[in-house]
Amino acid sequence: MSVILATAGQDDKIRFWEAPSGICSRVLHYADSQVNCLEITTDKQYLAAGGNPHIRLFEINNSSNQNPILSLEGHTGNVTSLGFQRNGRYLYSGSEDGTVKLWDLRSPTYSRSFDSKGPVNSVALHPNQAEIISGDQNGSIKLFDLGSSKCINDIIPDSHSSSTSSQGRVAIQSVDVSDDARTLVAANNHAEVFAWNPSDATMKQDGEPFRPVAKFRAHPLGAYLLHAKISPDCRHLVTTSSDKTARLFDTTTWQLT
Repeated sequence: MSVILATAGQDDKIRFWEAPSGICSRVLHYADSQVNCLEITTDKQYLAAGGNPHIRLFEINNSSNQNPILSLEGHTGNVTSLGFQRNGRYLYSGSEDGTVKLWDLRSPTYSRSFDSKGPVNSVALHPNQAEIISGDQNGSIKLFDLGSSKCINDIIPDSHSSSTSSQGRVAIQSVDVSDDARTLVAANNHAEVFAWNPSDATMKQDGEPFRPVAKFRAHPLGAYLLHAKISPDCRHLVTTSSDKTARLFDTTTWQLT
């Protein structure tokens, strides 16, 4: 089966869809909890589902097996975001338990854990496969170096933003890095989007002032942002929001297309 779309939610089910026809071709049951996030390996052989607090790995092309082939144990709160390294051997995850974890899929336990010092909403892997970026509910964006196992920067996007709380922070809802490694975006709950160039040397110097190359409001005041994702060709950013819209922005001008 060629998977085009997979969805999941509060009903404890994972559904595979044929997007052109709108037909649901397969349903998997996730018995432990609601499903918070999904990710498919690049070879489209496996699907990972993050719940509370487990991660389950399912076969995509074996419809006769409805059970997970691997269960990953180690988080103690909702798993909010996950992804695979390019070769598919490792999985990374973020959780409301305040940690970012790296998993070797040959083992059911994590190989490394990073303390984000706050509930994590989103994680992304740098295209160099050597750094993980996290966005948390404390309003921080952290860069973790997999080689040194250290946090190499902790960035507060804009402490003077018009939508910050009295503590000067708004939860980061989504982070992403373009495939060409030239754009890092972070979007907060108040639908403000910040963009940086990850190759800027100051981004890897903890404590250095690091200014975004772009900052804009993606959705109207009062709406909260759900997701922000850069397209595979690196030319567009799509955002979704509680205002029931998805918006597409040009990553050169950061204007609506």
